[in-house]
Amino acid sequence: MSFEKTRYFLQSVKTGATFPDTGWVLDAPGESDPTLIKAIYEHRQLTVRETLPGLYKFADWMPVGRILGGSSAPVTYRSQGLASALGHNNLWITFSGWWPERGAAMTTCSFKETEAYSVCGRLDPANGKVLVVASAGNTARAFAKVCSENRIPLLLVVPEINLDALWFDQPLHDCVKLVCTAMGSDYFDAIQLSNAVAASEGFIAEGGAKNVARRDGMGTTVLSAVTAIGEIPGYYFQAVGSGTGAIAAWEANQRFLGDGRYGRNTMKLMVSQNAPFQPIYEAWHRGSRAMLPADDQEARTQAAAIDAKVLSNRRPPYPIAGGLFDALTATGGDVLLASNEEARKASHLFRETEGIDIHAAAAVATASLISAIQSKTIDPETPVMLNITGGGEERFKAANPLHYLQPSLICHPDASPEETLARISALFYR
Repeated sequence: MSFEKTRYFLQSVKTGATFPDTGWVLDAPGESDPTLIKAIYEHRQLTVRETLPGLYKFADWMPVGRILGGSSAPVTYRSQGLASALGHNNLWITFSGWWPERGAAMTTCSFKETEAYSVCGRLDPANGKVLVVASAGNTARAFAKVCSENRIPLLLVVPEINLDALWFDQPLHDCVKLVCTAMGSDYFDAIQLSNAVAASEGFIAEGGAKNVARRDGMGTTVLSAVTAIGEIPGYYFQAVGSGTGAIAAWEANQRFLGDGRYGRNTMKLMVSQNAPFQPIYEAWHRGSRAMLPADDQEARTQAAAIDAKVLSNRRPPYPIAGGLFDALTATGGDVLLASNEEARKASHLFRETEGIDIHAAAAVATASLISAIQSKTIDPETPVMLNITGGGEERFKAANPLHYLQPSLICHPDASPEETLARISALFYR
């Protein structure tokens, strides 16, 4: 499809310095203090381009140079069932997943597709390197789908304990390879290995929260919500592991303030973690920009105990300039907690009232919304956006034969780093 590249430049959040995107910029040139960078788009006002397919209808505010096939945009609708059960008159649900009747057609059933289609749409196919992505499950599934369908070389690094998340409705192309950190490891271990590989010749780091395309892809959930509601909502509820989605929501909010047609409101970020894994909650409620010291083994044990395994990031972009601490501070937001039991009850209520199954992380967000409404933390008339970051998986799996991606290599901690990197490189370069 013919597509004119989105026009934008990049800016350091820390200093305000601006610079062009020369291809795959992840950091502010010449700056030593940790900071995110953000995209400043030529189009100050958002035009939803319905002539473009799927997610790319929001291309005005996405840093993409090409359109990839197969995407679907998040869908926002005004809740009747859950809203009535909770007694909130202005609840809006932004749904990412599989729910054809609502127009949601993400076959991985997760909003991580918004990241993958944006990041891969930014990636120049002529760069010739293998994209490296670390994940606890859903992100890996999304990138695997997009890269397989579009023949983009990809290395996934996933903890072995999360292998069951790597299901697909069709076999993947051989351009996608999976490497696992051994049983007993967690998402942080996968991130460390991916960083080492990405620094090697022939590989390129996806970049995580530092990649403007990842954040602005995730921000399409807010673009969906605001254009559907007609105004910026008062509250934004989402469960977080890294908090990148909440940072993206804050950035999208700022762009809408610049747009000027949707009000002057700054929505409060109400983010939640799945207890007992709660490092962001602990830091925020102690008023600390820095993440608090934690025992690695205790963190792994806590991560293993939660239902929402995708929320188990031990090194989130919380303290960095432009990160989650700044987003929460700027919006007057808060960090909430939900137990496994509370999330399970919330999941059941959502299915009962809205008619679709949701992921464990989305259930954590729903549980936090329920608690906030019951405690009268939020005004019952204020528009609320509930970001359901994944759903419809049970329904999708029941209707489709599944294929599971098997690891090409399991990396054990007793192997030397040099040996591990050599074996990974040999998967792509012989």
